[in-house]
Amino acid sequence: ASEVVAVTIGPKAAQEQLRTALALGADRAIHVETDDKVESLTAAKLLKRVVDDEQPGLTILGKQSIDTDNNQTGQMLAALAGMGQGTFASEVQVEGDEVQVTREIDGGLQTVALKLPAVITTDLRLNEPRYAKLPDIMKAKKKPIDVKSPDDMGVAVASSLSVLKVESPAERQGGTKVASVDELVDKLKNEAKVIA
Repeated sequence: ASEVVAVTIGPKAAQEQLRTALALGADRAIHVETDDKVESLTAAKLLKRVVDDEQPGLTILGKQSIDTDNNQTGQMLAALAGMGQGTFASEVQVEGDEVQVTREIDGGLQTVALKLPAVITTDLRLNEPRYAKLPDIMKAKKKPIDVKSPDDMGVAVASSLSVLKVESPAERQGGTKVASVDELVDKLKNEAKVIA
C-alpha cells in the first residue's frame, strides 16, 4: 500500500481510535464527527463520500460494529460504490489489480477473487493484533486529523428508525413426557392445536 487512511464516524472521543491507528502506521486519519446515533445505511453513505474523495484501491471495514452489531455497513458501502465485496475475510492477498479473499464458511474455506477497487469486511483471524510503540504513540499525537461533519458531506444523520417497545421474551413452559405416540398425537391435536 502506498498510503493507509483510517476513518471513523462518531463523537469527538472516537479520535482516540484514530490516534491508535496512526500510531500503528496509518498515514492519515479522517474523522466524521457526529454525536447522533449513526445507523448502518447512514454510515455507508458517509463512507461512500470518503471513498469518492479518496479513491482507495482497497477499502477494509470491520465485520460488525460494537453498537448495533448489524453486519451491514460493508455490504451497503460496496453496493453504493458499485464495488465488488469480500466478506468475513480471514486471509487477503493482493496481486496486481485483483484481490483474493479467503473466508470461512460452514463447509471449510472459500476463496473469491475481486477486481480492485473492492470492499472487504474482516474476520477475527485476519491479523495478529499488536501494541503501538511509545515513540509511535508520541508521533501520532502530532499528526493532524481531518475532521468533517455529516452536513459538510451532504448526508443527513437523523435516524429513520424509532423503538416502539422493548420487552423480555415470554417465559417458557416446562416440557411434558408422554407414554405413547397416540398420547403425543392427542396432545398436539387437542392441547397445542398444531395438527388437525
